[in-house]
Amino acid sequence: MNSIDKLLHNIKIPKMVKVEQRFERPIIKNVESELIKKLDAKKVLRKIKKGQSVAVAVGSRGISNLPLMVKTLISEIKKAGGNPFIVPAMGSHGGATAEGQKSILIDMGITENYVGAPIRATMEVAQVGESENGLPVFIDKYAYEADAIVIINRIKPHVAFRGKYESGLMKMITIGLGKQKGADICHELGFGKMAENIPAIARVALEKTNLIFGVGVLENAYHETCQIEVLENYEIELIEPELQEKAKKLSPKLYFDNLDVLIIDEIGKDISGTGFDTNVVGRYHTPYASGGPSITRISVLDITNTSHGNANGLGIVDFTTRRAFEKFKFDQTYPNSLTSTVPLSVKIPMVLENDKQAIQAAIKTCNILDKSSVRMVRIKNTLSLGQIQVSESLLREVEKNSYQKIVGIPEELKFDKNGNLF
Repeated sequence: MNSIDKLLHNIKIPKMVKVEQRFERPIIKNVESELIKKLDAKKVLRKIKKGQSVAVAVGSRGISNLPLMVKTLISEIKKAGGNPFIVPAMGSHGGATAEGQKSILIDMGITENYVGAPIRATMEVAQVGESENGLPVFIDKYAYEADAIVIINRIKPHVAFRGKYESGLMKMITIGLGKQKGADICHELGFGKMAENIPAIARVALEKTNLIFGVGVLENAYHETCQIEVLENYEIELIEPELQEKAKKLSPKLYFDNLDVLIIDEIGKDISGTGFDTNVVGRYHTPYASGGPSITRISVLDITNTSHGNANGLGIVDFTTRRAFEKFKFDQTYPNSLTSTVPLSVKIPMVLENDKQAIQAAIKTCNILDKSSVRMVRIKNTLSLGQIQVSESLLREVEKNSYQKIVGIPEELKFDKNGNLF
């Protein structure tokens, strides 16, 4: 054994128990028909003239039912006489390259064959004006040249700042459609200015471009589509704050105020812009957001394949595995940090050989005397909180919480011969 093996060898990992967490669960049973109904009710497709080109802006988040919603949107635009195409609206994601952004869409299931429209990816932008606070306003070149623009995005709390407009349609207009250049401008003065910059820039884009409507999507705590709203150009700025407030109430959470250790099986850009939802775990990479539980040590075991090696978020946690580290691609990860001006989120935490050591290291360093009483939780990712695992020391709290239910028995975590979880 090497010195690390010797230090961690005798650190006992507690037995874990499966626990069901319950949240409010509104849900749309037929997403396709709901979207069509909302499009028809708003009569927005009447604004599309026969033969017009329509850019449909799609982002990089792992939104439930997104491929189906995009396909439906494309189909309805065609019925209205338009010629739709997809533009990636994801700022600097995908390594800030056109090929990388197109690849992200394809990996999410948004293929040209499935949705019925071509993907036109570019990092070139056109300047359409200047915001009231003196910032240039950029938009994807292909979108700018189209006869009409439509956007679709989930509305949710942001992971790094607070404001009337956080993650949603206004942000997609400003940063997503602005590509790397627009994202860079918006982030230039840091997240402390984001609540001001996003609406200031988006307001100009809404006025100066041919963006005709947006589709705002809300998800419940189980990562299921629960509300779809079609907003006309002028409605986006007015109505999005109401939808964001509702999204905050629907967000998943961990029903614990404090933990010694949190184990996250996976992070990735398809889960959150910062790899994981910082609001869920109470760890932030800027001083402009707060809330959530107090957690002494966090270990991340893997990065999703869909994240394309983007390891954004690793710098906020304490430990990771060699497996995750070897997926870390600098050219996919660093453009986000350089654009957002926040280097903390892409720093490298302590890298342990395998899952077992990453868990043991978190327990060893959590600063409690009796390690057998460690308050530990394991989750798949911050989008999947309907079922979690907790250490036996937390069972009394679970029993008192009407939103939690014990659904398993205490069991040892099972590792393969390489020390990784089955």
